[in-house]
Amino acid sequence: MYRDTQSYMGVLLDDNNRKPLCRLHFNRTQKYLGLFDKDKNETRHPIETLDDIYTFAEHLKGSVSYYE
Repeated sequence: MYRDTQSYMGVLLDDNNRKPLCRLHFNRTQKYLGLFDKDKNETRHPIETLDDIYTFAEHLKGSVSYYE
């Protein structure tokens, strides 16, 4: 599930805003993918296109395991 805000679009696990998987920051010229660690600290990674998200697939899969 996702939720759109003014500054980013958040991708959530189980439609729960306490379980963020990533954030998509597309409001500026430079686009970013925000990824979370197990302590829910966000790290922004610059991306050029949506397809660049696939390079972070393993990290995204690992993010799901933080909540299980």
